[in-house]
Amino acid sequence: MAETVGFIGLGIMGLPMARNLLRAGFPVVAWNRTASKVALAEGAQAAASPADVAARADIVIVCVTASADVEAVIEGRAGVLEGLRANAILIDMSTISPDVTRRLATRIRERGGDYLDAPVSGGEQGAINGTLSIMVGGEASTLERARPVFEAMGRRITLCGPVGAGQTVKLCNQIAVCLNNLAMVEALVFCQQSGVDPAVMIEAISAGAAGSWQISNLAAKIVARDFAPGFKVSLQQKDLRLALEAAEAVHAPLAGVSLVHQLLGVVEGRHGGDVGTQALVRALESLTGVEVGGAR
Repeated sequence: MAETVGFIGLGIMGLPMARNLLRAGFPVVAWNRTASKVALAEGAQAAASPADVAARADIVIVCVTASADVEAVIEGRAGVLEGLRANAILIDMSTISPDVTRRLATRIRERGGDYLDAPVSGGEQGAINGTLSIMVGGEASTLERARPVFEAMGRRITLCGPVGAGQTVKLCNQIAVCLNNLAMVEALVFCQQSGVDPAVMIEAISAGAAGSWQISNLAAKIVARDFAPGFKVSLQQKDLRLALEAAEAVHAPLAGVSLVHQLLGVVEGRHGGDVGTQALVRALESLTGVEVGGAR
């Protein structure tokens, strides 16, 4: 019989992930800060608190926004630690600080449970389709017990190392993503300013060595002036702050990340944090006075 999965956090990513668990046959007990969202995960049982989730589940998944949110649902009043079953697994699928991850894992293990950090990549569509890339930190034996749960939500599941390694690899992912985004928007602005149709440029380079997820998925949106979020600027900024803090701790230079972080700060100031990360182009447009897809 499938283990009962507790799910805390039914946001843009969490809700479709919980739905995929239900479709795969897992009993799901769910809690969300906005309680009405639990009904959207058709078939999930509603819990009164994170502690109630933990008391009713064999495997507890947390998918919330930031380090402080994970700490609150685990250590706060009526938090997971108050209801955690012996031998339960806590899986944090948020993107948070590796240091906070290691501290929380110690707390969970002191209570007789085990811990996996398992941040994801693939965005909202990957969560909906069950094709997420899942980066796991923890013990191999714990991952093997949780593997059927992960397979209901993702396509690639990689054990990256001990607890905290999943978060470190996710930050590597965000470093590469943000710099690919910068490369894309610089190419688009240069192309526009040089009098060539950006849509033609995208078609010409997308299948060659310059191809990237950003070129294939975001570049055409910029030309169409579509800045609806697949991933919000505010969340990208949160991840880049985490990367810069972690890099400072190990004395690693992240000059490119620092630049993107500053440029996205301009976007946040002028357009808000709820726009998609492709809005990075608007910072460069403000510097050059051109609009990608506009009149040349």
